[in-house]
Amino acid sequence: MGAFIDLKAADGFVFPAYVAQPAGQCKGAIVVLQEIFGVNSHIRAVADGYAQAGYLAVAPSTFHRVRPGVELGYQQDDMAAGMALKAAVEALPAPGVLQDIQAAIGHGAGAGKVGIVGYCWGGLLTWRAACTLDGLSAAVPYYGGGMTTPDEVARRPKVPVLAHFGDQDHWIPLNSVEAFRKAHPEVQVQVYHANHGFNCDQRGSYDAAAARLARERTLAFFAEHLG
Repeated sequence: MGAFIDLKAADGFVFPAYVAQPAGQCKGAIVVLQEIFGVNSHIRAVADGYAQAGYLAVAPSTFHRVRPGVELGYQQDDMAAGMALKAAVEALPAPGVLQDIQAAIGHGAGAGKVGIVGYCWGGLLTWRAACTLDGLSAAVPYYGGGMTTPDEVARRPKVPVLAHFGDQDHWIPLNSVEAFRKAHPEVQVQVYHANHGFNCDQRGSYDAAAARLARERTLAFFAEHLG
């Protein structure tokens, strides 16, 4: 359904993004932010799913500044490689990869209002985007690793946010989710009886019921705020 195109950030850096077009009338655009495994077959399928729901979907390669062409699986070696790449991106001088996400938002703006959704590390980047970037109308982080730490909780979103978490997630303790909820009454926080990565049908932690309910809520949220 989609194809890779090149986008250019404000500093002139050129990077690829997977873009999926809706078949019919466009309801708006959704930026889809990858996990630590690259814009792999799962993320492309997620983008395709949002295109099927009527949105222009844009999935930027948020690893491209440190390594091009990353497409990992979900084995232990893949996890280690992804963690190292994430650390390298996080170590970039500010604004780092956020300027690439801003460029993806700008590309989506031609389709109407823009939302953003991200998974795992992409969930953390989605939260940061909601708090710091321009041109968004809604944000949906899925199990954003690190977004319940004090530094991230201290941020304030500029747009409506719906956040999905799993109560079995050993990467994001439930007490930190509850502290996040208390600090951000303006954020819709949904907790599922599921583990980290519950949306990914290529991972052992996949939970079909939680993924289905979270997607229903996400699509309703975007319909409300993007039209």
